[in-house]
Amino acid sequence: MSFFDTSIEFLKGVGPQRAALIQKELNIFTYGDLIQRYPFRYEDRTRFYSISEVNDEMPFVQIKGRITKMELIGEGFKKRLVGHFTDGQGTLELVWFQGINWTLEKIKPGIDYVVFGKPNRFGSKYSIAHPEIEPVTQKNQGPAFLQPVYSITEKLRARHVDSKFLSKLIKDVLQLAQPHIRETLPVTLLTKQRLISKKEALLHIHFPQSHESLAAAQQRLKFEELFYIQLRLLKLKLVRQEKFKGISFTDVTLLTDFYNNHLPFALTDAQKRVIKEIYADMKSGRQMNRLLQGDVGSGKTIVGFICMLVAIGGGTQAALMAPTEILAQQHYANLKKYADKMNFPIALLTGSVKKKDRRPIHESLENGSLKILIGTHALLEEGVRFHKLGLSIIDEQHRFGVAQRSKLWQKNTDIYPHVLVMTATPIPRTLAMTLYGDLEISSIDELPKGRKPIKTIHRFDSHRLQVNGFLKEQIHTGRQVYVVYPLIDESEKLDLKHLMDGYESISRAFPDIAISILHGKMKPDAKDYEMKRFAKGETKIMVATTVIEVGVDVPNASVMVIENAERFGLSQLHQLRGRVGRGADQSYCILMTDYKLGADSKLRIETMVRTNNGFEIAETDLKLRGPGDLMGTQQSGALDLLIADLGKDGPILEQARAEAREILDNDPELSNPAHQNIKKQIELSRKTVVNWSRIS
Repeated sequence: MSFFDTSIEFLKGVGPQRAALIQKELNIFTYGDLIQRYPFRYEDRTRFYSISEVNDEMPFVQIKGRITKMELIGEGFKKRLVGHFTDGQGTLELVWFQGINWTLEKIKPGIDYVVFGKPNRFGSKYSIAHPEIEPVTQKNQGPAFLQPVYSITEKLRARHVDSKFLSKLIKDVLQLAQPHIRETLPVTLLTKQRLISKKEALLHIHFPQSHESLAAAQQRLKFEELFYIQLRLLKLKLVRQEKFKGISFTDVTLLTDFYNNHLPFALTDAQKRVIKEIYADMKSGRQMNRLLQGDVGSGKTIVGFICMLVAIGGGTQAALMAPTEILAQQHYANLKKYADKMNFPIALLTGSVKKKDRRPIHESLENGSLKILIGTHALLEEGVRFHKLGLSIIDEQHRFGVAQRSKLWQKNTDIYPHVLVMTATPIPRTLAMTLYGDLEISSIDELPKGRKPIKTIHRFDSHRLQVNGFLKEQIHTGRQVYVVYPLIDESEKLDLKHLMDGYESISRAFPDIAISILHGKMKPDAKDYEMKRFAKGETKIMVATTVIEVGVDVPNASVMVIENAERFGLSQLHQLRGRVGRGADQSYCILMTDYKLGADSKLRIETMVRTNNGFEIAETDLKLRGPGDLMGTQQSGALDLLIADLGKDGPILEQARAEAREILDNDPELSNPAHQNIKKQIELSRKTVVNWSRIS
């Protein structure tokens, strides 16, 4: 067992009971876990402020002075203890609402104290509530430092395990650990990237002597973490390229025929570029694994169809898997138009296809006469056997697990099909490089010609009458409108009430207009019925929850009103907005909010009004919410990050990936003596395959 695997119960002051509590509350089991529990912020003890410098914008301040008098003010639960504190240049109040008797015993007027806390302002007076306070000593007047603050739970606090206690434990372990900390990066890399050693980094991340030493420690540890993630992904990619040979497709006769004779519109430059990238993979002889991302309406489906033609021209079949029936049906309807022009059989297979209708699909799939199969998870069933699958396309891939994707690869016994994964949720570059770093990435970053950008407008609830007037004008000219309500509460009853209230007020405002309603509690056939009525134009307004988010095409619906827009995430707002703007008319998205908006909500609304660019929106969303929330990716393991932040550390990630690629290009087996540190780190960390940067 290595030093870093030692249980924390052997540390002085811990013992079995405390260890069990720390394990349960913080997931810290070993010395290694403890050292890698990095502070989430630092309190600046590097200087003392005078009271005259203090203002309420400051997060925390440290002041030396003395208490002139203590007094009790108020009665009952309003009772508080106030200490009048001066440093000779000014005065402020120290206030205690709890632990009053204990404070009165411990803290006396006339003694010099060091006070630390957050200044607040009431009128012209400043105060610090529940300050940290201790008598001035040789020690706290000595060399100043940045004090680490660790996240702690209430249960731990109740058992006297606070941030200071954790800090002391880490200090003890770091002293013991000195001889055991290995360097995990090659010396050449440290020099090239100007990084400090692992030993120094671990010391300065917990106990930095200055802002500079903290920055150097953060840079080193972030780089190392991202370097090992990229190294793992790039190594996976290398192994796969060597191991999995792909079918080589070189016949483009069908593609050329479609392009010259049947393509109903001109492709954008971005679509042409992406088709070239995909074709290069499909003829390379290696199995393609490519992520195709592009905004709603950017024309991914036609790109998918053109790639299917390459596979069919090479004597194989193609499959497209979508996460929901409604999306699968839509893909089928869109692609059938093209397949009919080319005289190809195409079929749809979903959970609701009856058993007797499945038999002919299965048979024609096995004998190879069926060229294209569109479907849902039903494609993964045992009974679905291809004659020879050449290309599998997966739409909105974040809704499928890795196991489901690999089931589709294994439909061939002899050679793996090419895989194209599509998503309409633009993924920020840093996230794509970390989550899908083993995939090639193509982006369609322009909309088809003739599409007018959607105009996005922000209105407060007080503008309701004007907004309703605008909707009436739009309906009068033959347009249709979506009104979307958020799922506000965990309680569906409240959501429905909210939606029904909205439905009623819209019915009152538009008494002579036919209205549809759609929400998650409705039965599937009722949902379909309402959706079809709206699509046919029988109803003019669709009042819905976010169930309309995915893939429903109504080209005539050109206005989207989003109620309580502040309650939606950015990417969800962007996805919703993509439901309009499907036709040639000018489309509008109206964001309705309350007057009171927090800073994050304000930024979300401003971003939506300013830009239609999904990639820019995804970047802002990542900064606001962090990677875990954004993709629901905590299960992915790749994002089990100790210190790096994908929202802020893009440049470090780019450097780390470039260095990892250079090392693997020159030394794929890591056999060069200069790379022994890396090899050893990987071998020691095999059991935590997730993140090789961790202390082993």
